[in-house]
Amino acid sequence: MKFTGKVHKFGANIDTDAIIPARYLNTVDPSELARHCMEDADQEFPNKVKPGDIIVADKNFGCGSSREHAPIAIKGAGISCVIADSFARIFYRNAINIGLPILESPEAAAAIQEGDTVEVDLESGKIKNLRSGEEYQATPFPEFMQGIISQGGLINYVKEKTES
Repeated sequence: MKFTGKVHKFGANIDTDAIIPARYLNTVDPSELARHCMEDADQEFPNKVKPGDIIVADKNFGCGSSREHAPIAIKGAGISCVIADSFARIFYRNAINIGLPILESPEAAAAIQEGDTVEVDLESGKIKNLRSGEEYQATPFPEFMQGIISQGGLINYVKEKTES
């Protein structure tokens, strides 16, 4: 799986309340959550994000509560991939469980800037900044995790495995 998208850049310690504020947790509808995604970190984000865009962030992205709403909001907003220096572990699991690709690359997170266009090869873990030409390496997902992502999440992956 490959993605190419425009970058929206965020700093360190973006918690789940910044990703989807608690005042919107009365729904799990991805399109409704998407309307408020990242609005406490960047008020204009819901209006400027386009399908296929990519979030790049510093350390500890997704920290805070274990709410599944956070990766659902990001995926619902059309974000194709999140690249960060590091992720909070529960966010990492929740993202994979719903099929949201996330990659850890401290070098990419430090160098890529707001508005850059980035190409991501999920299979190899290669990240290329199309503005600068620089390439970065993230640890690629094992085959079974790539399967979960390509199936759109753990539930679809298990259904596909049990039906075959």
